Amino acid sequence: MTPLAHDKAAFVRAHTRLLPVPHAPEIVLHVADEATALWEKTEEELGAMGLPPPFWAFAWAGGQALARYVLDHPAVVTGQRVLDFASGSGLVAVAAARAGAARVEACDIDAFAAAAIAVNAEANGVALTVRQEDLVGVDEGWDCVLAGDICYERDLAAAVTDWLSRLAARGATVLIGDPGRSYLARERLEPIATYEVPVTRALEDNEIKRTSVWVFRSV
Repeated sequence: MTPLAHDKAAFVRAHTRLLPVPHAPEIVLHVADEATALWEKTEEELGAMGLPPPFWAFAWAGGQALARYVLDHPAVVTGQRVLDFASGSGLVAVAAARAGAARVEACDIDAFAAAAIAVNAEANGVALTVRQEDLVGVDEGWDCVLAGDICYERDLAAAVTDWLSRLAARGATVLIGDPGRSYLARERLEPIATYEVPVTRALEDNEIKRTSVWVFRSV
């Protein structure tokens, strides 16, 4: 781990608590109590404004649903090369590793997320490959691609959905965890499991979010 990465890992540990995930208590995550305060601390840490929100510090509904599904249906990932896209905390990647994936890559463009993924993998005793890069449009032959809560912004949702659709069309197993956010392409997807997921009211409009795991419809 580089000195800069080590500093971010220390930041993650200093400003979060290690707690079980509400809908997947087999997994523990370093999570924050309050989003805005952590966001401000992150900007102070780097001496920069306009940083992305600390998505990595919370167990989002889509990620919790995906993690639960993977843990309950390990055959989806067992022996497979798995990509957890926009991994955030690394929750879904940890679940895939726990469920027997041969190799798990967790990618996120946020440097703090990359540090959080590594810290959370260590806390759960699993091995992951952390990639801090934008992989939209890339195909490295993954057997399974998992993506939680990616449909909160119009342009990003459209680009990612098109990319994931192409991966599914060539034979990858593609699972999307989403509670029905504004830009979810429902007309292209169908749910295969639905859960009542406990979430924090600091981020969501309800304490329980009805959240589905989605796959692309067969053409």
